[in-house]
Amino acid sequence: MSNDPPSPVSSPLSYLELVKICDNFRLPPNHGSTDVFQKPSDTDSFVPWTLSQSPRSPAVGLLRLDVVDLLRKEKPGTWVIPEPQAGHRVSFDASVNTPRKRTAVLKELCERWRDTGVFPASIGPRKWRNEMYPVYRNPFGAHEYYPENDSDEGLGNYAFEMERAACALFGVVTYGIHMTIYQGIASSPQVKIWVPTRAKTKQTWPSWLDNSVAGGIPSGMPVFESLVKECEEEASMEADIVRNHTKPVGTISYFFRNRMHFLQPEVEYAYDLGVPHDTPFQPRPSDGEVESFDLLSLDEVKSKLRQGIFKPNCAAVLIDFFVRHGHLTPDDEPDYMEIVTRLHGRFEYERWCQQV
Repeated sequence: MSNDPPSPVSSPLSYLELVKICDNFRLPPNHGSTDVFQKPSDTDSFVPWTLSQSPRSPAVGLLRLDVVDLLRKEKPGTWVIPEPQAGHRVSFDASVNTPRKRTAVLKELCERWRDTGVFPASIGPRKWRNEMYPVYRNPFGAHEYYPENDSDEGLGNYAFEMERAACALFGVVTYGIHMTIYQGIASSPQVKIWVPTRAKTKQTWPSWLDNSVAGGIPSGMPVFESLVKECEEEASMEADIVRNHTKPVGTISYFFRNRMHFLQPEVEYAYDLGVPHDTPFQPRPSDGEVESFDLLSLDEVKSKLRQGIFKPNCAAVLIDFFVRHGHLTPDDEPDYMEIVTRLHGRFEYERWCQQV
């Protein structure tokens, strides 16, 4: 994440370079080996976080070694942290075995870390979001939600929920919605796109350019309802317009490491909303998160993208829009295949609990 306003680059970025800014992390070759856990100063080394010590327990996150060291100091009965060895993993204690219990343990821990100044740049009072994000057993599975569940029977996909600001500390997969609102015909060179400037007061990426509407998916809220909520809050759009005219167009996914070297693997659900060129339409800031909206030509959007002043994941969503509507093709872009495949990654998830 960034706390600084954007600064245009001196030399235009390629589309692949823009994607690499967002999809900027790969697990080291020795991930999972004994040696990894003997380098406490190595911020490129991570330990799998699973629900239990069972070999079949799913990985839900990747923990940096300094986070693991802090968890070692927690009271007995909450965490299990074996001695470093091949296949080493951190998990909840066997008694912390339901969504409700896991959520309670993390709530107490993260709030205490916030109040005692642990990782203030991530979860300090100014960074705290007071919003819960879901964590799933299978990050590519169903978005289920059972917050009061006192049993793991049935093994539904919902595992627990946790404070949004703390998700990067624990390397869990998070989810968002991004919508591109365009005027005219999407495949036409004359298409125009509504581009907001993020408010100067935003906790993250202040004053950067953004997608027309975007936001995280909080616990318990369906994907599309999250979009409706963000449209109302960020752009003053009526719910009926969103429900009747929005088209789901897929997802992008990427493995991002922020400037503090914490991991943020993310999935973004993408939507398009086309406005006929002769139809009056004006999104308006509502909740203070957006400074202004500008209707930009395709060439203007491309130019600002290559200046590097779009929030990185928003740049990735727009590049996906260009691919889907023929503004970026294999005939005019030599890096086309790498761009497309990197926009739909799996975070090397199969390696998270790799036994070496």
